[in-house]
Order: sequence, then C-alpha cells, then structure tokens
Amino acid sequence: MAGKTFNTVFLRLVAKIFVSAGAIGSLYLMFNAGRNQKSVLLIAFFTAWILSPFAGFFITDKYSHRWTVIARAFFYWLIIIITIGSLAAYSGAFNTPTTKNAFVFIVTPLISWVLIAIVILIARRHSR
Repeated sequence: MAGKTFNTVFLRLVAKIFVSAGAIGSLYLMFNAGRNQKSVLLIAFFTAWILSPFAGFFITDKYSHRWTVIARAFFYWLIIIITIGSLAAYSGAFNTPTTKNAFVFIVTPLISWVLIAIVILIARRHSR
C-alpha cells in the first residue's frame, strides 16, 4: 500500500503542476487569439470560462481524499490528459480551415467539464 500511496502523492504533485501550467498557458493562448477583441466584458467572460475547468480540478482535488486510491489516480491522469488536450486545442492543433477561434475556446472547457463530471460520478460510485 505504501507504494501506491507514494505513486498517488507523486501523481497528485505532477497533476497540480500540469493544471497550474495549463491554466497559465490557456490564458496566454486565449489572450493571443483575442488580441484584437475590444470588448472587455467578452474577454472577462472567456477568461472565467477558460479557467473554470482548472479551478474545478483544484476544488475536486480537495474532496478526492475520500476516494479510493485507484479513483484518485484516474482523476490525476484525467487532469494531465485534459490539460495537454486543452493546450493543444487552444494552440490550433485541431483546427480546420473553417474553424472559428471562439468555437475552440467555448467547446474545450465544456468537454473538460463533461469529462470531470463523469470521473467524479464514477469515483463516487466506486468509493462507496
């Protein structure tokens, strides 16, 4: 059990580093994509929306100590995967010639939230 606990603690640390770097990188890419946007309100809304999954990760992490070791490890891997996927999406790696910049910045956090919700529901069910 000690090995699993150490691995989970290390994975948690890596996930926190990823989520912090991902939030900063996502904001940078959002501000870069919206550099010609004049609406401060729209930029504020996009900022909150882009940061919301990362904030959700930190909040969920506070409650994940009640989960099994496997559920927590799965959650930490989800954080890493979603962070990498978000940065790739915001960088334009998945864009087609007809993709609008705003579409990626609206859909990516939505997909992240759906995945977070699924993992939380599975973890809660598995931890009972």
